[in-house]
Order: sequence, then structure tokens, then C-alpha cells
Amino acid sequence: MRRTRPLTLVLLAVVGGFAGFVIEVGLASSGRPIIALPLSLSITLVAAGAIVVSLAVPIARAIRGTNQAPINPFRAMRVAVLAKASSMVGSLIAGLGAGVVVYLLSRAVIPAVASLWLSIAGALAGVVFLACGLVAEKLCTLPPDYGDPDRPEPLPDRRRS
Repeated sequence: MRRTRPLTLVLLAVVGGFAGFVIEVGLASSGRPIIALPLSLSITLVAAGAIVVSLAVPIARAIRGTNQAPINPFRAMRVAVLAKASSMVGSLIAGLGAGVVVYLLSRAVIPAVASLWLSIAGALAGVVFLACGLVAEKLCTLPPDYGDPDRPEPLPDRRRS
């Protein structure tokens, strides 16, 4: 499995920001109340990020050899996929929160301070979830296998010759 590319994360953040802004504009223009991101979203994202990292730590210990207990490879793959999904969802939610913040700040009428701070907290929690996903993904990465034909051979150590 390849690591998550930064371009993918940036594109998801842009899509989330655009969606957040357009949804808010659509709701306001139809006379409905706009969406305010709840505080429970921020708390849940931070807690889920901590859980993802805590699931990846035993796998990282097994990869480094500090944990002698064998790790089920299916479990390791599930955690790696969870980490990748967490980084993508975190990017999307961070963009969504940023889009809502941009909408709230672009209005002529000053929005309620509570809704602005909750939207900022939602965007920051998305960034935290994104970072936790990337850290967990890094922890689940295997060291390079130099016998692999896709990987270059290491340079010879010239100090011994």
C-alpha cells in the first residue's frame, strides 16, 4: 500500500471547503438556518485520532523489533487502511470547516460568535484528525526491502574498502 499523497489531501480539502461554502450559501438563500458545526464533532475527531494512533503503536513496535509478540498481518493492514482513511476524512472535514468559516466571515452581518468559534474548532479538529492519520500511517510503514525490484539497491559502504 502506498502512502497518502499530499495532492490527494489538498484536493479533498478544497472539495470540502467548496462544499461547505456552497451548502451554507444554498441554505441561507433558501431561508433555512445555516449549519453550525457542533462541539461534539471536534471532540469526536480528536478522540478518534488518538485511537487511530494508539492502534498503530503496537504495529510500529513489532516492525522495529521492540515488541516480541507477533502481530496479525490482517490487523496491521486494517490499521494501515484506517490510518489512510482517517487522513483523507480529516482533510475533507478540515476543508468543510474552513469553507463554513469563510462563509461566516464573508457576510455583511456579523455571525454569532459561538457559531464562528465552533466552525473554527471543527476545522482545527479536522486538521488534528488528518495529522493523526498521517502519523499512524507512518507508524505502519515497513522499512524498504532492498530485494524488491522496484526499490534501488543501497549504495555500498565505502568506509570498509
